Amino acid sequence: MTLIICPGVHSPNLTAQFLATLPRDIGEIWVVPTDYPPYSGWHTLQFMRQVLPSPPSGSPPLGMIAFSAGAVGGMMAAQQWEQWGGKVRGVMAWDGWGVPRLGRFPFYRVSHDHFTHWSSGLLGRGEESFYADPAVEHLNLWQSPGEVWGWWEKGWGMRRRCSLLELLGEILPRLAD
Repeated sequence: MTLIICPGVHSPNLTAQFLATLPRDIGEIWVVPTDYPPYSGWHTLQFMRQVLPSPPSGSPPLGMIAFSAGAVGGMMAAQQWEQWGGKVRGVMAWDGWGVPRLGRFPFYRVSHDHFTHWSSGLLGRGEESFYADPAVEHLNLWQSPGEVWGWWEKGWGMRRRCSLLELLGEILPRLAD
């Protein structure tokens, strides 16, 4: 599995803390550098072209986890990668408020509160989604997913209480299949 991590506008230490929560055996992980504008799909795509085999159709399937402004650049890059013939297993947009669902790949929303979850859902809910309840600070979502509890929505009216880390543990294998 190849996993692309698209951080937002925040300290690299928060992304390091997020990465520490991921299983060690998930495969190759690439983090988009923080000197690139996270909201720029073009910059994210250029990074992907540097680190992944070319052409995209010859690259291994990839999954993407994008946070905040990084969800903007990540979604645009994933859509373009797919249009170029690359395989995208799925995109998880963490607090990607205002980011529309694009592409034909599976899409998962993660939100720090119910309002963000509801209002972002107007632009495409995704296959499954999660929102923190009780609400947490925006950056805490990324920094400490094991401490965030909320509701995992698996369809209209179907939901389950769990930690964000539990949801991540179940979605990551789907990004790798």
